[in-house]
Amino acid sequence: MEIKSFLKNYYGYDSFRVNQEEIINTILHLQDCLVLMPTGGGKSICYQIPALAMKGTAVIISPLISLMKDQVESLRANGIEAAALNSSNDFSTDTIVRRKCIDGTLKLLYISPERLLTEIPYLLKHITISLFAVDEAHCISQWGHDFRPEYSQLDILHQEFPEVPIMALTATADKITRQDIVKQLQLKNPQIFISSFDRPNLSLTVKRGYSTKEKDNYIMNFIKARPLESGIVYCLSRKTTEKICNLLNSKGIYASIYHAGLTQANRDRAQLSFQKDDIQVVCATIAFGMGIDKSNVRWVIHYNMPKSIESFYQEIGRAGRDGAPADTVLFYSLADVVQLSQFAKDSGQKEINLDKLKQMQNYAESNVCRRRILLNYFGERRDYDCQNCDICDNPPQRFDGTEFIQMALSAAKRTNEQIRTSTIIEILKGITSPTVKRKGYDKLKTFGVGKSLSTNDWQDYLLQMLQMGFIEIAYDQGNIVKITESGYDVLYGKKRAELCTINHTTHETAKPKRRLHLEIPTISIPGLAPTSGVEDKQLFEALRVLRRQCAEEEGFPPYIVFSDKVLHSLATIKPTSIESFGFIQGIGEHKQQKYGQRFIALIQRFL
Repeated sequence: MEIKSFLKNYYGYDSFRVNQEEIINTILHLQDCLVLMPTGGGKSICYQIPALAMKGTAVIISPLISLMKDQVESLRANGIEAAALNSSNDFSTDTIVRRKCIDGTLKLLYISPERLLTEIPYLLKHITISLFAVDEAHCISQWGHDFRPEYSQLDILHQEFPEVPIMALTATADKITRQDIVKQLQLKNPQIFISSFDRPNLSLTVKRGYSTKEKDNYIMNFIKARPLESGIVYCLSRKTTEKICNLLNSKGIYASIYHAGLTQANRDRAQLSFQKDDIQVVCATIAFGMGIDKSNVRWVIHYNMPKSIESFYQEIGRAGRDGAPADTVLFYSLADVVQLSQFAKDSGQKEINLDKLKQMQNYAESNVCRRRILLNYFGERRDYDCQNCDICDNPPQRFDGTEFIQMALSAAKRTNEQIRTSTIIEILKGITSPTVKRKGYDKLKTFGVGKSLSTNDWQDYLLQMLQMGFIEIAYDQGNIVKITESGYDVLYGKKRAELCTINHTTHETAKPKRRLHLEIPTISIPGLAPTSGVEDKQLFEALRVLRRQCAEEEGFPPYIVFSDKVLHSLATIKPTSIESFGFIQGIGEHKQQKYGQRFIALIQRFL
């Protein structure tokens, strides 16, 4: 069967995305390859279709049980034989999986790197293996953002199975990480495929210098404007996840927490509730998200700044995996910079992590198109703005901030550059804190000169000063502020400097803003009048209810039945026959026969 037939029959798509067909043919020709493709970009099809086309079983190496479960359920829902070998199985399940591998009926076997090593002499040496796919391949590299020691022994693959092609896949890897993946896996003259990292359906917004209360108010308004839409709030600490979760629940928004301090049972319960749409929001540390393929996450909020662009990109990539519009918001403050810098300093890779943090900081503080910065970081140049980020939407206003900058620099200078940003603000605001009183800073000429500005505004201006290079923070000296050479130029009046106007708007309008709309093109389906491209919103909600019913009957998360994008297409095109139902992008033959009659009957009732 031609590979495009597999794509249509099992996945319901008429054409491949960029690079997919070339990647598949590379593996079919038994050649190694490294695949860089953004989250939601269609990586899994790159190894699933070769698995269907080739004799034997494809072995997929995956880091998390929950990720394996999600992938296996999605494949089975499409009528594809797949299973996993992991610690969640009982003896009977493992026996069935092994038998299917031996008789060649299992097309895809998911397995952890640890289990892989133990199974090589007992199972893998006695079955026909079509290919190895190493998912989340950046985990093998010490230069990657999520290094995992258990991946380090995967060089055994080519040693034990020299004729089996290996595909390494990742969504986030810079040049040095890519080189390390090839080296560690001992890939043989690999073809390297780098797809565009652009996710145009994701809006990008940064909110700088918000107080805790302002953050909380913004999040509440944001979620209220998006009823029934699933989302994730990422936090730096466990305590913050619990606080946000309690706040949301108190306002009638179904939310749960997820962090490493919970028992495995509680983490699994929270994740399953989110996958099944029993809760709307997960408040989580970075421990959450890698193990799900939930396609209908419509937004991601970062309560704190992530430690690197790789981490940030992977986390926002959990929104809008179905290609429909999704929103991302990043909150960012000077306190985040200080705390994350301390983490980097205390890590085993101080210089690498500080550099990655600096790149993340540059993104957050930028006044140019944010998407261009992201793409540039991954080596993808673009000479035009995206029109789907906050900078493109509202270019920042500037003013001559020389006087404010001189006030802050003067406070640092008059204390011999031995104080932190918090004490600088206390001096400028005229606050007689214990430190100010004990050190006699209330006697300084600068004491109280900046009382007209709020504490939050001063924090934001100091953040801008840090970004512009007027000050630096001595992390090895208790985070005290030092004035740079260019800072002294401003302090002594040799040059003037601008600051960006602060906007602390926390109100969200009743409807979420969508700069990029999901477009269903006008199409002609045999036996169906051409559609106008107008979606019936009430029909969409009714289709969501039916999708949930189907999912509950089978024990699947709703998005595995159909993605939001498919439901939008159904609510727009309104097919009324099994044949026309099968023409919808994303509906393969298996799902056409399995669900077609029920969904068509619902559409007919509306018509």
